[in-house]
Amino acid sequence: MRNLLILMVATLCLGFSLARPVRAQNSNRSEQLKQLKIRQKLERKNLKVQEKNRRQSFKHQPISKAARLQAKHQMQRERREMREKQRDERQDLKDSQRALTERQRAYGQ
Repeated sequence: MRNLLILMVATLCLGFSLARPVRAQNSNRSEQLKQLKIRQKLERKNLKVQEKNRRQSFKHQPISKAARLQAKHQMQRERREMREKQRDERQDLKDSQRALTERQRAYGQ
């Protein structure tokens, strides 16, 4: 009887100790998502500043309309590429998190 009680207590302790890393991984995932969003926000802000500086530089020098349009289209392409890259990064993070949870479920069962 005493051995059974010790075994049950040991099993419960082991169960609780294994549950903590899962919670830590969940918080780690949310931290990863937060860090990604913060980094992407800074990238967007930096791109806006770059675009603003380019437009300001056009005001201080004579430049043809064709060159202005070319620069404008280049900025639009850069913005579009950045959006796609950021969307892909977010999706990759979600996919890796989903794969990790599936592996954990498969391991747990």
